[in-house]
Amino acid sequence: MRSAREVSSSVTRILLLDSGVLGMVSHPRRNPDPKAWLVDRIDAGDVALIPDVADYEVRRELLRAGKTTGINRLDALCLSLGVVATTPAILREAASMWAIARQEGRPTAVDAALDFDVIIAAQARGIGRDGHEVVVATTNVAHLDRFVDARRWDVIT
Repeated sequence: MRSAREVSSSVTRILLLDSGVLGMVSHPRRNPDPKAWLVDRIDAGDVALIPDVADYEVRRELLRAGKTTGINRLDALCLSLGVVATTPAILREAASMWAIARQEGRPTAVDAALDFDVIIAAQARGIGRDGHEVVVATTNVAHLDRFVDARRWDVIT
């Protein structure tokens, strides 16, 4: 499995797939457009990576519903694309972003939630510090774009 650090410096950019996009891409019969979009982006030279917390969000629902085919598709995507692991440093940065968002009166989730959006944003910042352009491909730009470059998946070309 490829990590963000193993990605070549010649990559055009890295796309982190949030759980909404990952869920659509991992169910191509229901959502052929996101799957085609991802193939187009990879063919254009972008690298797509899956944040481990996005995998968690999609996987837990597939497990609850007993959807083994969906789990197998998700496993295959994780193996082919690569997964970004959450580290203690990422969690510390995410905690800081979480606190700042609340101090500004602009939380991205209820206070009791783990708030995976700030964790994904911290992962994007970490990868960006390695010199890569990073864009979070999402269905909910408002929770992410104040921290990192986040765009609706269908406008990323």
